[in-house]
Amino acid sequence: MNSERLAELLEQVARGTVSTGAAMERLRHFPVEQLDFARVDHLRELLQGYQEVVFCPGKTPAQVVAICEALAAASGSFLATRAGPETMVQLRVRFPAAAVNELAATVYLEPDPPRPLVGRGPVLIVSAGTSDLPVAEEAAVVAGAMGNQVERLYDVGVAGIHRLLQRKKALDEATVLIVVAGMDGALPSVVGGMVSAPVIAVPTSVGYGASFGGVAALLAMLNSCAAGVLVVNIDNGFGAAAAAARINRLPR
Repeated sequence: MNSERLAELLEQVARGTVSTGAAMERLRHFPVEQLDFARVDHLRELLQGYQEVVFCPGKTPAQVVAICEALAAASGSFLATRAGPETMVQLRVRFPAAAVNELAATVYLEPDPPRPLVGRGPVLIVSAGTSDLPVAEEAAVVAGAMGNQVERLYDVGVAGIHRLLQRKKALDEATVLIVVAGMDGALPSVVGGMVSAPVIAVPTSVGYGASFGGVAALLAMLNSCAAGVLVVNIDNGFGAAAAAARINRLPR
């Protein structure tokens, strides 16, 4: 239940086109819907600007489907992240219209009509290497589902810095940048020194030997010499996208 839907329902009750009983039925599960194994939060969108997102690991495919059914019934939409193969299959069967991104491990049912763009401008997802694409694509899907215009700039890491320099215009046109990198984690510092827009750095667990599962990239980004670079946790494309969406909704 978002603010537009709630306002429309209240106006319909005030006009007499919807009865109080019918309105109560539509609000029956608001703000929280109790399932056997979960409490689905239908108030989240009013509080934070986007409905609850389903994190799939640790849940059975049947549990994920049930939660997504509750979200879809209330809002016409859902977003599931880190979905495994069996969960993807069951969601695809239950919701044939949902978009499955196997690289990002996401399943997204877009509302009808589609959610309008709410951001001030494009969110640019920048990826250092092809190996970072699962995290970058998770960020792209989540940012798009949260109502942002999303642009992509992939495989422009510092090992071939000319690839990034050739796309300076794309960097300059972005309102928020999400920069995803593993290995030495240097790309966010480079981008942060080239733009004035907010830069959100995402370390990935990609790397050889002493990368320590992304800890090396995380520490490099936390110690960035480019002022104002923000850093999220290792492989956390979702968190970066959620932060970018909040920044992008701020008034000019």
